[in-house]
Amino acid sequence: MSVPPSAVSTHDVTNQVPPLDGFDPLACDPALTDALRREGAAPDLGVLAAAVGSAEYREHARLANVHEPVLHTHDRYGHRIDEVEFHPSWHALMRLSVANGLHGTAWAEGSHVARAAGFYLVSTLEQGHCCPISMTYAAVPPLRGTRWEAGLTTRVYEPGLALGKRGQLAGMSMTEKQGGSDVRTGTTRATPQPDGTYTLVGHKWFTSAPMNDLFLTLAQAPGGLTCFVLPRVLPDGTRNALRIQRLKDKLGNRSNASAELEYVDAVGWRVGEEGRGVPTIIEMVSMTRLDCVLGAAGTTRAALSEAANHVAHRSAFGARLADQPLMQAVVGELAVESEAATTLALRLAGAVERGETAFLRLALPAAKYLVCKRTSAVVGEALECLGGNGYVENSPMPRLFRESPLNSIWEGSGNVTALDVLRAVARSPESVDAVLDEIDLAQGADARFDRTLSVLRTELQHAEPRRARRLAELLTLCLQGSLLLRTAPVEVSDAFLAGRLQPDGPWRTAGTLPEGIPAKPLLERVTPTL
Repeated sequence: MSVPPSAVSTHDVTNQVPPLDGFDPLACDPALTDALRREGAAPDLGVLAAAVGSAEYREHARLANVHEPVLHTHDRYGHRIDEVEFHPSWHALMRLSVANGLHGTAWAEGSHVARAAGFYLVSTLEQGHCCPISMTYAAVPPLRGTRWEAGLTTRVYEPGLALGKRGQLAGMSMTEKQGGSDVRTGTTRATPQPDGTYTLVGHKWFTSAPMNDLFLTLAQAPGGLTCFVLPRVLPDGTRNALRIQRLKDKLGNRSNASAELEYVDAVGWRVGEEGRGVPTIIEMVSMTRLDCVLGAAGTTRAALSEAANHVAHRSAFGARLADQPLMQAVVGELAVESEAATTLALRLAGAVERGETAFLRLALPAAKYLVCKRTSAVVGEALECLGGNGYVENSPMPRLFRESPLNSIWEGSGNVTALDVLRAVARSPESVDAVLDEIDLAQGADARFDRTLSVLRTELQHAEPRRARRLAELLTLCLQGSLLLRTAPVEVSDAFLAGRLQPDGPWRTAGTLPEGIPAKPLLERVTPTL
């Protein structure tokens, strides 16, 4: 006897995980909230956090990446326009971050720590739009006292090309195809003009967010490599000669346009002295490196939230995943990695707030090296926790995985930042003292930490290029270990030390902690509540 089709139920949905919509990202992130208290910052992040966790803005994040920017070099009549069209969701994300002062506002009216916390939060939401936000933040110091400063520090988002806009955004256009990170080899030429401006001719290989209002760039002037600011609109209201050749087809960061720009006698204003281009932009590079650490920590936290939410609601082999010891060990260790990254990122923001220049000179490139580099491994592990559900494109995980290498490459990839650590050790002994003073605050608290600190001191005495990565990693692990020993619950610091500071080497894969480290509290500490 056949069964009527209506009696067969093949489409009942059971044992599936609810989307992470409407959660409070602050309630499940004690590393962030505790760091804000330690730094003496009490920003009202409630409205921003509600947006970050909402279904509305999570959908904006998805749409901005599905509907990628489109380049229009000419209008329908053949006029050169060099415009990039963005989806409305991109503008919604930009408006959110600008309205919350996450771009240049901190230099004028706010706390750098509060701004860092907000930037970290929006990084958990969508990473592409954070690029123009970060570059604007970093551009303010070299442009202090210029006609452009006021527009970069307002809370007004005004997309489009116009003269006299209240709110403006800045970008960077440094690298060229023949040199990449070796910016001193750039061939762009700047010719001084009688009115004090310069005309620039050259081809820049990477310019992110080409729709920003002005760009800091490097060019060879008569006196050597020099920094210039090039607005898209000149004082007489005409377009500057910045030609977009093409948009880059990137692995990730798909919502954000990265372009090749050609200068065809573009008009620029000198920033700093001729021949001092690199020193002029050093502070800008430092601020964007801070945002690389914050952005990597945010990406890590976003992946952790997805994994923790999944295992809290998914069952297999007769038990909820979050109750199974091995899954607890895996996600618990991801939580520790996230907490270490977030704690160090906010400590660096506090150093910016207090002007701890010596500390930042060494700690920032070291942190940028390791925190950013760890992100890909953490996101990959988090994706695996979701199994096949994390591998399909209508999950947030593929986008997070594509984003995960970005901050490790931006503003100096691994070798560049590791060698910068080496230069700081060689040229700035006060930086070594400042970082060791911070690390030493936890000396005597744990034998594993003390042993690793001794190894670090030996490594500092024998620093050489071949070992630059080892030094950067040791420095960062010791900084994170010191911070967690002093500020985190014992189960967090113990898990961090057990997985990374053992004599047989640092963490290999998640879920391999020694026996006796309780994982369940680590997982419960970071699980979102729906």
